[in-house]
This record gives sequence, structure tokens and C-alpha cells, in this order.
Amino acid sequence: MEFLPLFFDLKGRQALIVGGGEVALRKARLIARAQAKVSVVSPELHDGLAEVINSSGGQLINGQYQSMDLSVYALVVAATDDQDINLQVSEEAKQAGIPVNVVDQPELCSFIFPAIVDRSPVIAAVSSGGASPVLARLLRAKLETVIPASYGRLAALAEKYRQKVKQTFGQVNLRRGFWERILGGHVADLVFAGKEREAEELLVQELESTKPVKRELGEVYLVGA
Repeated sequence: MEFLPLFFDLKGRQALIVGGGEVALRKARLIARAQAKVSVVSPELHDGLAEVINSSGGQLINGQYQSMDLSVYALVVAATDDQDINLQVSEEAKQAGIPVNVVDQPELCSFIFPAIVDRSPVIAAVSSGGASPVLARLLRAKLETVIPASYGRLAALAEKYRQKVKQTFGQVNLRRGFWERILGGHVADLVFAGKEREAEELLVQELESTKPVKRELGEVYLVGA
């Protein structure tokens, strides 16, 4: 395994993109969807980048990349067509201990972007480890056909009652069994059919009709021969 797959919490954190072209715009939009504050270093901006910067709460650093304090950023992306700048960004980010991605140059990266199937809050990610991004995108397309958007709605419903289920079932295996029945049964079928209100009502009925199993205290006798 060339890379360890992780999901990175960027909410409210600073991210830096070096470059102002179309590729930089795609990365900026993706990172902004993760609720990060996206800043950009570039002398020129592709249409749409300014909007991403402003809406995310980032800032524009107008000009070519110069050595700068990268410690304030949670991650850095180099998306320029200048090999020397990309190499400089990679080296300085790594020296600062900041995760860095250089687009289409996995040898300069400490992390790579996977192909993403977004069914928030359900996220599926596929990567070829940089060997074949096209193959990763083809696999993503296949996954998109078998993971409809309704799975996101099902996950949101489960999240809504997660704490209640935890309070009802004190043991992990009991909670797991309950969720397996719910997520693999009629409640899920109703969500997939667009009947979310009926699905929630059925989930509540299932939860209220379930009697929590309590552990009984017993006695242990040691009998010696």
C-alpha cells in the first residue's frame, strides 16, 4: 500500500493553493467543499477562483510564490506549470511538516487526492496511488452507479438517532444488531423510495418497541475438590 487512506477534517482551517489556473480552481472548489478557508498565491486568477476565496474566507496573495511561513496552513497544493515553483513548494511544505500535493507529480506529494463519490455524509474514495488517475476515475464512475444519493439521506437519518440508540442499547453488539436491521431492512427501503417521513416513523417505532437488554448480576461459586 503506497498511501494510507484517511479522511481529513478541514473545517475552519487554512489551506493554501499555489497557482491560479483551471486545475487550481478544481482543487480550490474541492477543498472549499470540506469547509476550509482557501487562500491562493498567483499573479493571475482563473474565472471563479476569486469567488471561492471570498466565500470560503481565504485570501488572495497576488504574485509569484515566494518562500513564506507555511505553518499556518493545514495543507498546501501546488498547481502551477512551473516545475521549479512546484518543487520549491513541495520541499518547503515537507520541511514545515505540512501535507502537500503537487498536481500530477506524485513523487513530490506527501498526500494525493482520490477520485471521490460524494453522498454526504457518506463519502467513498478511490485511488490508484498515482499510478493511473484515469483508472481511478473510471472506478469512481462505476461506484456512482451503485451508491445512489439516497444513501446520504439514509446516513443522515441514522446520525439523527445515533445518540438515542446508544442510550437504549448499552452494549456495542446490541447497537450493531439494531442498525443492521434498520439499515438493511424496510426503513432503508422507504428512504430509497423517497418516503423519508415514513422511514423515520418506522425507525422510531422499532426503537420504542425494543426493550433494552440489561445485564443481570449473578453469583460465582468456587468449589474446590
